[in-house]
Parts: sequence; structure tokens; C-alpha cells
Amino acid sequence: MPGKKARASLSCARATRVCTWQERAPTVTCCSVSTAYSIPIRPPAEARAATPDPATNWTRQAREIVDDLQRRSAFIYWTDFLLSAGAAWLLAVLFFRAPGWGPLALLELLGAAILFFRAGTFIHEIVHFRDGELKWFARAWNLGMGIPMLMPWIIYRNHVDHHSVRYFGTPDDGEYLPLAAAPRSETIKYVAQVIVLPLAVMLRFGVLGPMSWLNRRMREWILTGVKSAGVSNPYYRKRFPKQDERHLAMVEVLCFLWMVTVAVLLARGTIGWMVLLKAYALLGLALGLNWVRNLAAHGYGNRGERMSLPEQVADSINITGQTWLTVLMFPVGLRYHALHHLFPFLPYHNLGKAHQRLMQRLPADSPYHRVNCDSYFAAVARLWRSARAVGDTESAIGLWRSGSARA
Repeated sequence: MPGKKARASLSCARATRVCTWQERAPTVTCCSVSTAYSIPIRPPAEARAATPDPATNWTRQAREIVDDLQRRSAFIYWTDFLLSAGAAWLLAVLFFRAPGWGPLALLELLGAAILFFRAGTFIHEIVHFRDGELKWFARAWNLGMGIPMLMPWIIYRNHVDHHSVRYFGTPDDGEYLPLAAAPRSETIKYVAQVIVLPLAVMLRFGVLGPMSWLNRRMREWILTGVKSAGVSNPYYRKRFPKQDERHLAMVEVLCFLWMVTVAVLLARGTIGWMVLLKAYALLGLALGLNWVRNLAAHGYGNRGERMSLPEQVADSINITGQTWLTVLMFPVGLRYHALHHLFPFLPYHNLGKAHQRLMQRLPADSPYHRVNCDSYFAAVARLWRSARAVGDTESAIGLWRSGSARA
């Protein structure tokens, strides 16, 4: 970096992201898991006045290209959500009423999980709404998805840290684990958590949340150490925002009442234990789809250093191939994750158009052209290959653990 002696060589053998400062040109040359690329950054202070900032130039050009796509269509949001959620609940009822676990029941389970995953993904859009934007949509989403699925949108507030140049790619980012800079066992542990995700959210809203209402110390522990299923970094310890505590308490009560209602119906024999087991399987599959989808959102090779916006984009991935699988696994614009990190407020229904414009109009050497991946499996395979080269003593997970201990 500026002021430091540039490294003589660039090696990808054991590091997932190594960067060298080029004194003659305001760029950082980075070696990622699969390729070497250059990221324009701010030049030294003494040259800043006379030298244009290439990072600002290309991102400013990109913004001008997509600036007219910022407006959200309420009609698209409402139509997409209501159709997805309505079809999901219809298939869920059919699945619950089906005898046993036959082929038809399994198809209903798969269809319901995919649709619940799609409808649930709107939580990501809601968190990016500007103040006062589509308020009733957020409320309707909570009633139709957030409360019954035990994931009210307010618990995903930490997502804003995932877009911060201060927190992204560090232990203080709730959605970043350095899996490509850690042994493969860490990736296996991450995926294995899918099995217990439904149990975790049920404990959070059915037991721990209500208990914390009666004990201030336990409440602080809940607000700091117990997170939602959207937090993939188990060492994340940032406290829940005080200004949103009242909102959180309200949805906690609603989630608890929902769970009490289910328990009463179970005790009275209105629903059977098989329905409860199927509900667990459905919730687990819906949450699990998002959990494994996350593996292809980033390179996950950062070792805890702060990253500029261009570096965030370079660490993010657009999935551009596998049309049918991509549509199922990356609903509501999630396939354009690098683009989303470049412009977090772009509505999902305009991301495809924005991506096409940027690919056509940005220069061929623009960093944006190097964040695309042909398939989900190619992205995960790249992460897996990188993790293979990392030993226990070189794992970046230790930094994440130490951050948790300090908190």
C-alpha cells in the first residue's frame, strides 16, 4: 500500500488475496483464487490534486450508466411477493395434508421450499428500502413470511454493515467468513449448520426471547450475542441498534404468539406431530437454500483487512450462467451480487438491465468485467480449491474468533 515497499512477486499459492502497490499508476494488483487483476484506488496525497482518481472515474461512469434505474416499482414488488408467497403456502398445505413422504409429497416440499425461499428473499430488498419507502409492503411481508417463518425483517438490520467500507470482510461483518482463507473443515462446518437452523430460530423466538424480557442481563446477551439465520458469521458480536429495539420487541411478541398457537393446536390434536416434523423439514430446506447460496456470493478470501468499494466489488460475484438453476438458487436479483455491492439501492427488477448496460458500455479493462462467474458450482469450486491450500496455522478464522473474544 502507499508508503510501503512493493512486493517483488505476486503468488497465489497459499494466499487468497495478495495486493501490491504500483507507484507509477494508481492501482493495486491483486491475486485472487483464480486470477490476477488490478483495482484502481486513490493515489498518494501529494499526487491526488494533479492525478484523476481512476476508481472514482469508473464507478462514476457506472453510476451514470444505471442512474435512471433507481426507482422501485411497487406493482412488481407486490405482484411478485403475493404470487410467490401464495403459491408457497398452497404447496405447504398440500404437503402437510399429504400422507407420509411419498414422491408427490416430496415434490410439494421442494416446490414450497423454493417458493418460500424466493418470497423470503424480499427481506434483503426491504432492508435496502429508504426511509418511508414501501412501508406497507414491509408490514405485509412480516405478516405473510416474517412472523410465520420466524424471521421478521428487522432482525436483518445488521446487513447494512455488510456494505460498509469499515466492516465489510472483517470480523465485524455478520455475513462474511474467510472460508477461502481457512481449512476446508470450516466450509464443512458452515454447511452442516443447515440441519439446526430451524431449531435455532425456534429457540430464539420461543424460549430465549421471552425469557430475556424478564432479565436485563439476558436481554443484553440476546441483543449482542444471539443473531438471526441471516448472520453467517458466528463470531459477529455487534449489538442490535437501540433505535430499533421497540420494533424488535413487537415482532418477538408476534413470533412467540404464533409459536404458542401452533403448540395449542398440537396439544388439542388439531394438527399432528407429523405436521410439525414436516414444518421443520420445510423451514430447514427454505433456510438451507439461502445458506448454501451464500457460498457463491463472495470470494471469502479477505483476512480481516478493511476493503475499499472497488475491492468489495472485486470480492463479490455475479452468476451469469446456468439459467434455470440460477433462477431457482438466486431469486430476486441475488445472482448480481457484485452489482448489488456497487449499487446497493438498485431495485432487484432492474439489476439484469443494469448488468447488461455495464457489460456493454464500461471499458473492456474495467474491474466490473472480472466479477462474473459462469455457474454456482464454479464459484464454490474456486472457494474449495483455495481452502485446500490453507493449513490450520494459516487460517484466518483465528482473527474472527479473537474478535468475538474481545467483544
